[in-house]
Amino acid sequence: MNKKELEQRLISFSSSVLREVQKLKKDPARNHLSGQIIRSSTAVALNYGEAQSAESKRDFIHKSGIVLKELRETYINLSLIKDLEENPESLKALSNLLQENNELIAIFHKTVQTARQNAGIDS
Repeated sequence: MNKKELEQRLISFSSSVLREVQKLKKDPARNHLSGQIIRSSTAVALNYGEAQSAESKRDFIHKSGIVLKELRETYINLSLIKDLEENPESLKALSNLLQENNELIAIFHKTVQTARQNAGIDS
């Protein structure tokens, strides 16, 4: 997967999360989680753009690490939202988002790990 394809995948993921959040029932718990997941899920695409403009290898590693952190936060938020959800259609959509989120976590974990190795930086 090239950089442009990964960027588009992150944008699609963020957009899918936003669409699903808009469908949620409104109550204090869901409203709180919705705010959190809107920030973390959109941050993954935005921070990836920042990583592509990194000024150094260390800067790239740092910004890619932020993408990974935001993906992990999004995963927890998606899991919490899924646990509250009752609509079967929404449960399926949330499960698909969790799967995509896991795949993106794996990609960025490997990206950060490889970049650290290539830069000679110890974990």
